[in-house]
Amino acid sequence: MSVVAPGPGEATPRLIIKTFPVGALGCNCTIVACPETHEGIVVDPGDEAPRILRELQALGVNAVTLVHTHAHFDHVMGSQELAAHTDAETAVHREDRWLWDNIEMQAQLFGLSAGPTVKPARELLGGETLAFGRRSARVLHTPGHTPGSLCLFIERSGEQPILFAGDTLFAGSVGRTDLWGGSFEQLARSIRGDVFALPDDTLVIPGHGPETTILAEREHNPIVGKFAR
Repeated sequence: MSVVAPGPGEATPRLIIKTFPVGALGCNCTIVACPETHEGIVVDPGDEAPRILRELQALGVNAVTLVHTHAHFDHVMGSQELAAHTDAETAVHREDRWLWDNIEMQAQLFGLSAGPTVKPARELLGGETLAFGRRSARVLHTPGHTPGSLCLFIERSGEQPILFAGDTLFAGSVGRTDLWGGSFEQLARSIRGDVFALPDDTLVIPGHGPETTILAEREHNPIVGKFAR
């Protein structure tokens, strides 16, 4: 998805957004940028760094932050190369730093090789605002899939809100909790207490699979929706 033109009656263009799957596990990587300055963030550069760099160049975007919704290997493996070819800082939640430091071990358990990983320049706690140009994203700490899982929320008057949900919430499902540090009880609290409190029309871009909305998941998600047991 890429949006660069103003909508009806809008004085300024909407966000520049492009989402595409990368890597063996199909992690959704998203480039999101300020349409006025073309400064942007890359959400979950999980692999295929050369492709991500080409997409940045094609969109004319200067990446200022590489932010990871969590530190599972399939959301991290492109960061080393991207950091080497951009001026962007790398950010991950503090509670996932131990996972970050064991990326190669994680990949080996899936029969893959992760290679070296850049040291994060910034450890997040939740509640921060990540600026890119004249826009910003709010960090929501949503533990459960991993202890340091986070979501990024972007909201601006006159535009549809956007949530980058990582592996916390999927269309019709939720992230698995049987890996390192996972907890279904925490995940359900994060979704029902924080994620589902967002506006109904919020576009949810998950870490894998198709987009959805907060309303659709609150109403119909079979695991954490209002009719789930």
